[in-house]
Amino acid sequence: MAPVPISGEPNESIESVQSVGPESTCPVGRRALRDRLTVPVLAFGGILMAVMQTVVVPLLPDLPRLTGASPGAVSWMVTATLLTGAVLTPVLGRAGDMYGKRRVLLAALALMTFGSVLCALTSDIRLLIAARALQGAAAAVVPLSISILRDELPPARTGSAVALMSSTVGIGAALGLPLTALIVQYANWHVMFWATSGLGALGLALAWWAVRESPVREPGRFDTVGALGLAAGLVTLLLAVSQGGQWGWGSPPIIGLFAASVLVGALWWRQQLRAERPLVDLRLATRRTVALPHLGALLAGFAFYANSLVTAQLVQAPLATGYGLGLSIVATGLCLLPNGLIMLVLSPVSARISATRGARVTLALGAVAIAAGYVVRIADSRDLWVIVLGGAIVSTGTTLAYSALPTLILRAVPAGQTASASGVNVLMRTIGQAVCSAAVAAVLVRHTSIVGGSPVPTLHGYLLAFAIAGTVALIACAVALAIPADPRQGGTGRARRGAVREKALEGA
Repeated sequence: MAPVPISGEPNESIESVQSVGPESTCPVGRRALRDRLTVPVLAFGGILMAVMQTVVVPLLPDLPRLTGASPGAVSWMVTATLLTGAVLTPVLGRAGDMYGKRRVLLAALALMTFGSVLCALTSDIRLLIAARALQGAAAAVVPLSISILRDELPPARTGSAVALMSSTVGIGAALGLPLTALIVQYANWHVMFWATSGLGALGLALAWWAVRESPVREPGRFDTVGALGLAAGLVTLLLAVSQGGQWGWGSPPIIGLFAASVLVGALWWRQQLRAERPLVDLRLATRRTVALPHLGALLAGFAFYANSLVTAQLVQAPLATGYGLGLSIVATGLCLLPNGLIMLVLSPVSARISATRGARVTLALGAVAIAAGYVVRIADSRDLWVIVLGGAIVSTGTTLAYSALPTLILRAVPAGQTASASGVNVLMRTIGQAVCSAAVAAVLVRHTSIVGGSPVPTLHGYLLAFAIAGTVALIACAVALAIPADPRQGGTGRARRGAVREKALEGA
């Protein structure tokens, strides 16, 4: 299976770099088997990444008792993964473009697995936070895998494979929550991390065996200054967003973090424009064909994440609230399970829509479906079947949107920058989810009532969160329709002429 240049893009490095994977000396039959397994193995890695991100959710209420740490310290087991994932996704994407995507993919899977082993071996909250930080490297698995698929698959198979890869984020989250909840309920909590360690080791071994090293490279000197600047800017921004609710949005630490993120971001932007080999090609990233999909990713990440956040809390609310169902964490996970199955089934459908109507149309349809799902949730959030139905509609839209985003990036960037550009797109989704988490928390804190002596969010607060997420989804639809159409696909003559005119201006 030879690498295929996409859309006639420059690909001079293909002939100069040889594949270095273990398949170079294997028999033809075994090589063919590995080629057939490349897509499912990479998809398994993406599902593992999502499972690792959600694996501690069922544990959070009990971790202070199990570790002897404060609730604030325990929350860092989620925050640490978020921060390192946000920083390492574009950094490892750029490293993959330069040094080999398979090599960096294996490193990310190894860090993820090693972090899980550390969690299984300790109850010290400091080591647990450090181990969860290591697991954040897994966030780079999806953009690296998408880049490998672009390099290795023929164009006819790329769309469906990329759509499946993008959907693994939701599939893993929906499947991982009930499975980990079952383990936590019926076994020692360390068993959960041993189970994920075994799955991580399996994913690493399969990737080493089945995935070829992509010959597409963009050699150069790694931008260390740019990587450090990006890390500082993202850490200050996401730390402020994730901790604002606990520390107080008007507190000096939060204001200082936001100010530092703006200052560092401005300096980093200037450094990237001047760098000979920047970590992020800002001239490329600010073109409409790239910048608007990045903005769409941020908005889609926000709109999608509210469904998981709010549903899990709403169905577990006590019956005394008048709206809560009092479900256990296992039952809650089972309520979210259909969402993952929907994403698995619909990913090839979204690829076909993108192939016939264009990825921007798929993104717009997905955003509208997300908004429609929240309309259902606002209409009725008391009956379980309506809650599941509304969540399923949101997941349908998320599948369409998430599968369209990497396709838009693939057609807009050169092959040598696929991993880094895809990494930035995933980063924008992560930022959207972080902002959504902060926004939902702020809304629910402001709308509470006392039930059984404890404050719980009101139904009005939940419905307001749904309304905000639905509005953001409609804005994402508008952004999608503003993306220039691909002149090789369907669309109006004006859209096609606009896309051709923009490509000419970009090449000038």
